[in-house]
Amino acid sequence: MKNYIYISALLCGALVSSCNMDAPTKSSLDGATVASVYELAESAVMGINQSFGETNSYRGRFLPYYGLNTDIEWINGNGGDKMPDESKYDLCTYNATPSNGQMNTANNAYAKFYEGVERANKTILAIREHGDLKNDKIKQLLGELLGMRAILYLDLIKGWGDVPARFEPISTENQYLPRTDRDVIYKQLLADLLEAEDYCYWPNESEITSTTERVNKAFIKGLRARIALYAGGYSQRADGIRLSTDSELSQDKMYAIAKKECIDIINSGTCKLGGFKDNFLNLCKDKTAAGLESLYEIPFSETRGRVLYTFGIKHQGKDQYTQQAQGGVNGPLPTLWYDYDVEDIRREITCAPYRWSNAANSVQELWGLKSWCFGKLRYEWMDRIVTNTNDDGVNWQYMRLADVYLMAAEAVNQIDGPSEAWKYMQPILDRALPATKVSALKSTYTASKDAFQNGIVDQRAFEFAGEMLRKADLIRWNMLSSKLKEAQAKMLRLRNQEGEYADLPTKVYYTLVSYSEYTDKDINSTNAGTAEQFLKIYGLNHGDTDAEGEKLVSDKNYTAVTWMGETKLTDGYINALYYSKNDPDKHQYWPIWTEFIDNSQGTLNNDWLNM
Repeated sequence: MKNYIYISALLCGALVSSCNMDAPTKSSLDGATVASVYELAESAVMGINQSFGETNSYRGRFLPYYGLNTDIEWINGNGGDKMPDESKYDLCTYNATPSNGQMNTANNAYAKFYEGVERANKTILAIREHGDLKNDKIKQLLGELLGMRAILYLDLIKGWGDVPARFEPISTENQYLPRTDRDVIYKQLLADLLEAEDYCYWPNESEITSTTERVNKAFIKGLRARIALYAGGYSQRADGIRLSTDSELSQDKMYAIAKKECIDIINSGTCKLGGFKDNFLNLCKDKTAAGLESLYEIPFSETRGRVLYTFGIKHQGKDQYTQQAQGGVNGPLPTLWYDYDVEDIRREITCAPYRWSNAANSVQELWGLKSWCFGKLRYEWMDRIVTNTNDDGVNWQYMRLADVYLMAAEAVNQIDGPSEAWKYMQPILDRALPATKVSALKSTYTASKDAFQNGIVDQRAFEFAGEMLRKADLIRWNMLSSKLKEAQAKMLRLRNQEGEYADLPTKVYYTLVSYSEYTDKDINSTNAGTAEQFLKIYGLNHGDTDAEGEKLVSDKNYTAVTWMGETKLTDGYINALYYSKNDPDKHQYWPIWTEFIDNSQGTLNNDWLNM
């Protein structure tokens, strides 16, 4: 599949207008021809993946920047001083301007998303007018198109708020459109996905849906649930932060949709959770068989996509695991590790306090309190060597089953109460924590509806850190600004070893051990040989002491390094979580870039953002 998805580019070129959304030219392959031949229609559908994978689309602009910075994630390396490439930090710190140097081009994510929308619109129209909708495979393609268009429009809303709504191919009448109230788009997407449910196969119901690189019914339902929660939640509007005033998008109706869709997926039995780490191993190993935890992945060919490049553990040189020196561009806030329960298996998999040294046969080395890596995606878990200098070809996991369970838990809590909701949260906790601690959390969370919602806020952080879901969650809960301020205060307490961090040592202590000596081989590597060496660290857990650490130095030849203190986590880093002069709640969205404002014939502006 990875090498197939771009074969259809030429065919899609015959159906789509140029990326600047000019009026389309006459195609040598008209819609009737494409829609009447399954193979041609399928190629046109798959061609939308080209818009996903373009250099400045999801691959190099949206995925690396959208979703940062939150109370659990940030872009690494932003110390608050003027940086050589400051525009990328502006995208993450709620300080983007219409002239942003990363985005203000004719071919960036905003343009590529609309290119994908146009491709979808043309093929949807062709299939509706000329396709054999008695043919289940043709219906599957129509369902996929509706689903892929919904992905693009949902991410347009997440990135830019109210955006032009174009659900028909470009014409002289609709070429230049103003921003559309997002509620209009939400209602269209909810209707489209309800229709698509009737068309798409469940995972593995057909050979078509045997891979996570194709849209299936479980994903369609999950996406509809996600959109419902966003539509029913808070967001920045022209008149402030508020819920929708459209009665069709009331919170109770949106929770009802989310509940039904998620429970349908769970009860279908077409997907299963498995182990937490197993999901990410499969992702790194390019295992795309449907029916496991992954519901849908944006597919990248082996020489496209910067997923590990951006979200993987940092490799400083071309080493035994990869020929690509990168990773560690984004990472968890330093507080996240300490917020996990010490026995939560998600902690060591999600948060890595180290990078790989700059050597052909590299070893792990501590990086620093302010620079952690996400550990869910690792070059060392791959089965192939990365040969491209910038792209690793690992898919972007757009949705997994754990999200469905926690969306179900959230919606059921609001409708039926915490006792009923617990059964949808419990499977997520059962695979992460010992039974006694799951039981204790049950008592805490089921005490009230509010207590359970607080549990949802916490567990979605622990489960999805590094998957870029948090920012949209905080927005819909109306917690973005308050959580960011809370995160800054927590980092300050951590640095100073105060409050909940008072029982942590000032230093950490480490030694390098061989793989055969390592106590947690499963987390660190599945491809290790006898030459690799791994960090064994003391001092990162509550209750660890410098006194015990010094004994390791004297008795077992550990090395001690100062970990806490102002020099290790400066005010500049803490304050750079968001641009200090801006309220994040007034900058929840990026502006539409100058390139598109200037070429919109006066129909677009950023007035509602106070730009």
